[in-house]
Amino acid sequence: MIKSMTGFASLTHDTDSATVGVTVRSVNHRFLDLQLRLPSGLADREPRIRALVQQTIARGRVEIAVNVQSRVAPVPQVELNEPYIAALEAALEHARTRGLVTGHLTPGDLVRLPHAIVVREAPPADEAVEALGAQVDRAVEEALTELERMRVHEGEQLRQDLEARRRGLEELIEQIARAAADGAEGLRERLTARVEELTADLAVDRAAIAQEIVRFVGRSDISEEVTRFRAHLVHWTSLVDAPEPCGRKLDFLLQEMNREINTIGAKADGNAVSALVVAAKAELEKMREQVQNVE
Repeated sequence: MIKSMTGFASLTHDTDSATVGVTVRSVNHRFLDLQLRLPSGLADREPRIRALVQQTIARGRVEIAVNVQSRVAPVPQVELNEPYIAALEAALEHARTRGLVTGHLTPGDLVRLPHAIVVREAPPADEAVEALGAQVDRAVEEALTELERMRVHEGEQLRQDLEARRRGLEELIEQIARAAADGAEGLRERLTARVEELTADLAVDRAAIAQEIVRFVGRSDISEEVTRFRAHLVHWTSLVDAPEPCGRKLDFLLQEMNREINTIGAKADGNAVSALVVAAKAELEKMREQVQNVE
């Protein structure tokens, strides 16, 4: 199946307790490269989110950013800095014995002292943490579903373009086969005429010369390469029709087809073959560029 590795999705998931925003971007990459940005309080959700991504995406660089805004007012937690207060009382007692100060610490004194009282947010209850984690999971799942929808849609556009080029290659390889056959026949005729010209006044074994001409012309035979190229085109269709990701396999198949075309260009005779080989190589290069974005 052809799916694009490029996509984008962004959504917001609201509940009474929190608003969760998720943004997902993906671009092409040789492997699955996942980058996560989570709030510090949700670091333990990373393995779960990675598993969700791996269930959906096989290849590509994926960036996921999760933002959480609580809709519940934080509960303050007030703590007395006991060691600080004890040290302060000891210092004051020493000052009193020297007659430097009088009286004792008052609540107002504690409030005015910057380190005497610590005020922080109370940690959320375990139930609230679990509920928020489940909300994040749902939001990520929905974002991945939207991303997958976009990747499939773009993949269909890629498929149509690649299929048109594949059909073009089918026609080109048949034209190459016909041009090579004509070129081989022309080469045989030229060699025969040249030999006849050179040996007109000589006693030679005509049968042996004919065999040598056949062997020489046979070196330009491209039937095996053409057969393999046709098989590669059939294999291409089976890959794109299969349900699993096929980008890497298509890339390898294009390398094999390019190798066959290079061999054909080196072996086959005739200007018509050369022009067709150049056209086929140009088409293969365009297909290779497209396949770089196939999952």
